[in-house]
Amino acid sequence: MTDILLPDTLAEIRDEFLELDEPERLQLLLEFSRELPEMPAVYADSPEACERVAECQSPVFIVLEVDGAGIVTMHASAPPESPTTRGFASILVQGLSGLTADEVLAVPDDFPQSIGLTRAVSPLRIAGMTGMLLRAKRQVRTKRP
Repeated sequence: MTDILLPDTLAEIRDEFLELDEPERLQLLLEFSRELPEMPAVYADSPEACERVAECQSPVFIVLEVDGAGIVTMHASAPPESPTTRGFASILVQGLSGLTADEVLAVPDDFPQSIGLTRAVSPLRIAGMTGMLLRAKRQVRTKRP
């Protein structure tokens, strides 16, 4: 992965994880899980407007908006009893929201493997975050102006 393609927000999140020892990384992931914003009512009341992330073991739903200027906003929902999954969703919501569509599409697909959690969580969990990122990018491709 090259930093040239990684937006500042995601680079800062990655660096924050990599500065910590593995047990502390899990604590940081838990903090991210608590920071996942609630899904806006327009989507919470219309689940068909969201995409289920089948790669996640927990029920995770995402939806991305791209405004007329090409700025992305990501929304996600994940159950509170799935803090790892919520943490990954929160990382992506915080890291992708506010970027341009082109910046989101340029995020390396292997970003989830770069944050230092591949030994601390199961490969299925990392695959779930990768699935969230790939689905987010697909939605951006279809919605950008």
